[in-house]
Amino acid sequence: MIDIENITKSFGTLQVLKGINLHIDKGEVVSIVGPSGAGKTTLLQIIGTLDRPDSGRIVLDGQDVGQLGSKALARFRNDRIGFVFQFHQLLPEFSALENVIIPALIAGKSERAARERGRELLSFMGLADRQDHRPSQLSGGENQRVAVARALINEPSVILADEPSGSLDSRNKAELHQLFFDLRDKIGQTFVIVTHDEQLASLTDRTIHMRDGVIQADK
Repeated sequence: MIDIENITKSFGTLQVLKGINLHIDKGEVVSIVGPSGAGKTTLLQIIGTLDRPDSGRIVLDGQDVGQLGSKALARFRNDRIGFVFQFHQLLPEFSALENVIIPALIAGKSERAARERGRELLSFMGLADRQDHRPSQLSGGENQRVAVARALINEPSVILADEPSGSLDSRNKAELHQLFFDLRDKIGQTFVIVTHDEQLASLTDRTIHMRDGVIQADK
């Protein structure tokens, strides 16, 4: 479903990625681990089309993303890729439901359809009674579940998560991790997760170990 072929990336004289090759199947939950500076987040950003590699290519759902212009790439990203960040990145002035439906509205879906889908997702997340609350009125774990619902709203091919449980306590962390596997089992959702959390990495279908811009192991 995702083919990463000989990806390189440098910032100035520092080469961060040194020829990354990786294949990810649909429905896999894949973790990427390694020390700080290994290139994990840079790789995730390139997979998510937030940055472009210096060389190599990425094919996602049959589309070579390097062949897309900026407008087409933005549409592709909104339609096919969901993002979950360490600090949920919700808009504080909007309710949980309003935050969830933003990508759907950007995609041109009707507000009525977007709200219906958003309510379904929040209900699945156990947040049916919290949809009108703003982020400041929700716990950290609830905000991350809202962020996952937002990532799912356009039925993306893959969800990319960067340290998604890094700011959560043990209970909320375990609940979020279980949610990822529930989504894999129920809807075949693909996840690529950058994490320092050894417990999460041990649960994923595959763990990619990176160091100094290369993949050292794929287990």
